[in-house]
Amino acid sequence: MKSVETRVPGLVLVDHEMQVPLRHADPDGEQITLFAREVARHDGRDLPFLVFLQGGPGNEAPRPTGDPASPSWLPRALQDFRVLMLDQRGTGQSMPIGPHTLEGRSVEDATEYLTHFRADAIVKDCELLREALGVEKWSLLGQSFGGFTSIHYLSVAPEGLASAYITGGLTPVGHTADDIYRTTFDIMRERSARYYDRFPADRERMRRIIDLCAAGEIHTPAGDRVTPEWFRTIGLRLGALPGAEDVHYLLQRDPRSSQFRHDLRALLPFSGRNPLYYVLHESSMADGVATQWAAHRVQPDDFTDDLTLFTAEHVYPWMAEVDSELAPYAEVAAGLAEHPWPQLYFPERLAQNTVPVAASVYTTDAYVPLEMSLETAAMIQGIRPWITSEFEHNGLRSHGGKVLDRLIALADDEVA
Repeated sequence: MKSVETRVPGLVLVDHEMQVPLRHADPDGEQITLFAREVARHDGRDLPFLVFLQGGPGNEAPRPTGDPASPSWLPRALQDFRVLMLDQRGTGQSMPIGPHTLEGRSVEDATEYLTHFRADAIVKDCELLREALGVEKWSLLGQSFGGFTSIHYLSVAPEGLASAYITGGLTPVGHTADDIYRTTFDIMRERSARYYDRFPADRERMRRIIDLCAAGEIHTPAGDRVTPEWFRTIGLRLGALPGAEDVHYLLQRDPRSSQFRHDLRALLPFSGRNPLYYVLHESSMADGVATQWAAHRVQPDDFTDDLTLFTAEHVYPWMAEVDSELAPYAEVAAGLAEHPWPQLYFPERLAQNTVPVAASVYTTDAYVPLEMSLETAAMIQGIRPWITSEFEHNGLRSHGGKVLDRLIALADDEVA
């Protein structure tokens, strides 16, 4: 392992880099780089570790600053911990996936390569890193997909954990991707109605822009034609704060302006910057099955008929046809949709859990359905769920200190 210390105002940073197997079943085979950044106060370098597992999949850990503090939850975390910001494999400085990754590989080889970037491999990476750092136990903070990964961690390697804090990430254990997407379409139908109740004039604005998309008159800054189906995926923003305002301000712009094109590109949910979010998103919900483009298969008829209904974290095969940034991944995404993924979650292990776990469950979560989250909570022995309507799915990012403070207190049995 190579470790390099640097300092920024108010913080000590130690960058750790090590080699880990691409295929953990073949520890002497192909290696990839794993990067994690240790963050501490100047007087907190001996505190226990809190590993941050980012949402996604496919997103790297935040790049921390001390003044102003970022991410928003960092000051609260540093009161009790030094934080390890892990770039999960394939992101950030941990061998980020890009077109260069696939060069020289056949479609079959590239597809097989990308099967090794799910939660099971991430947890094995964490355990190798924990061993390399000489840490007996550490705690987890898992946001969204990071929460899914935390539940896999609790299923397979709880002996390495002192506690776990999960935010918007109680994955629907025991449900198929079909089940989950059917529910999230229902949520987005309601969320669309709520949005248009709040901004009534936007329904007509949306219709006009959809018509322009159908006529081929709306393009991204890269020149990609934006189809009606692609445009309405900006509904992903309605599951976070201040997402409704972001959508409203976009719809108020002149759709032929450069400002509109650039703002639209920023709101579209999938891009070439973090391609794993597109190619592996459905796999994060695959617990022993192939997903076979679940969202595409189960989309309700009214979403096909009414293009003013927003979609959200729904992945479609046509995305790689319309978005030039995703085009290099079209064939591997198709292959991964047919891949029979291994089981990730083991209810019998979760029922025997002894690790203190606290989880925020958001009643209006557009991505991780409430009822399914509560079913998962019931499987985890000793979990302390906090069910709240105060935040959206991004509560950790938008109100981080408040959310994390509550979870720490719950895990420590300091609040009811």
